[in-house]
Amino acid sequence: KKKKKKKKKSPAAQLTERNLQLRKRAKTRNSRDRRDAATKVRYRFEPDPRLAKPPRFSGTIEAIKIGPQKKTGAYVAAVIYRVRRDKLTDRTKTIIYSHGNATDVGAMHFISSVLARSCNVNVVMYDYSGYGASGGIPLEANTYRDIKMVYKYTVEQVAGGDESNIVVYGQSVGSGPSCYIASKRKNVGGLVLHSPFMSGMRVLTPSRALACLDIFPNVDRIKNVQCPVMVIHGQLDAEVDVAHGVALHNAVKPDCRRDPWWVPDRGHNDITDGPGKMSEYVRRLKAYLSQLE
Repeated sequence: KKKKKKKKKSPAAQLTERNLQLRKRAKTRNSRDRRDAATKVRYRFEPDPRLAKPPRFSGTIEAIKIGPQKKTGAYVAAVIYRVRRDKLTDRTKTIIYSHGNATDVGAMHFISSVLARSCNVNVVMYDYSGYGASGGIPLEANTYRDIKMVYKYTVEQVAGGDESNIVVYGQSVGSGPSCYIASKRKNVGGLVLHSPFMSGMRVLTPSRALACLDIFPNVDRIKNVQCPVMVIHGQLDAEVDVAHGVALHNAVKPDCRRDPWWVPDRGHNDITDGPGKMSEYVRRLKAYLSQLE
């Protein structure tokens, strides 16, 4: 007998099934994280040996779960790179890094270590809800809840209560929650946008006919940011055209604009690739941070 061909599910059915899977996974993870919190489980960060080994960082690296989020019950996974105590000053900066879409805190270990070591800053690298080891579901609204929770924790537990020492850093999709929190927190020290977009829908089309469906309206929110802003964007970016970075830079209040870096021979994900570009990246970022003193 011939086997009957399995009927292909409609896109709507596939989406429904995917949502159910995500909700089931979120429920499992939230339950696990609640148990861990109740029994005071401690975490340890172990870098993937298959990834490039970063330069040695003399400070401490701490893996934690931040939460629970009041509305969703989710805990957010984060790795904190702390500057050695004898190198700390009352002006030591802390970078809250919101990473791009196809990565997690483990894959970001190299750049986190480079930033902490080369710029002498604390780095808080976290995963959005539904990413990496975080609980919850990956939704736009949840990224805002995540960064609010991470920001509060960072102010209280890493930055010594001083918001002016916090620099919010958003790469690609991370520009969404970064612009959101920077527009809400008037005392934040700085904002860096790395390969950012004006808004989610504007990546697909400049038409505003579907504005009601848009997500991450960065170009609108950045007008309310009151801290120094640096934009980094590759001129060969084929995923998010450099015009997005230019538009965001121009939308920043004139007194908050800092020198942007339009990288002539780089695209969306390779701006720091290679020793030459990494050195220039660090040099430019240190110059920006020095202006925040």
